[in-house]
Amino acid sequence: MDKKHSKQIRILAIAPTVRGFGYSVMEGSLILECGNKGAKGKKNSQAISKIERLMKQFLPGVLVLPDVNAKGCHRASRIKALHRQIIGLAAKQKRKVTLFSGESLRKELLGDVKGTKHEMAKMLAQKYPVELAAKLPPKRRLWENEDRRMDIFEAVALAVVSQR
Repeated sequence: MDKKHSKQIRILAIAPTVRGFGYSVMEGSLILECGNKGAKGKKNSQAISKIERLMKQFLPGVLVLPDVNAKGCHRASRIKALHRQIIGLAAKQKRKVTLFSGESLRKELLGDVKGTKHEMAKMLAQKYPVELAAKLPPKRRLWENEDRRMDIFEAVALAVVSQR
C-alpha cells in the first residue's frame, strides 16, 4: 500500500513577548494550532521549556521568529536573550530558523510598512475566520496596553509570510 507523504513543511512560529509568547503551527495554508503561553517568575526558562514541548509535539521543519535585531525594533534585553535561546534550541534540534522584521510582515501582508498590528490581525481573522475571528481583540486605544491575544496574530503572521 502506498502512503502519500505530505510535501508541505510544518512551520512553528513563535512571537516572544514580555508576558510569554504567542505561537502558531501551520502546514500549508492550514492552521493546525495557535495560542499563547504565559510565563511568570523565571520567564525565559519557562518559555524555553514550553517551546521545547511544542517542538517535540509538532516536529516542525522550520521555526519562524521575529527579527529582534532588525532596524527599528525595540525589544527588551530579556526578550533578546530569549530569542538567542530559542535559536540555540532550534540548532540543537537541527531545525531551520527563519527571521522576519515587523516591517517586512506589514509590507507582505498589508502592502504598507506603516500598517498597524491591528490591521494585520483583522486581515488574518478574515482569512482564517474559524481559527482566529473569535480571538481578534478590539482596537487598542492609546492609553491601553496591547491585548495579549495579539501575540497569536503576530505568530500567525510570521507563519503565513514564511510560506510566500
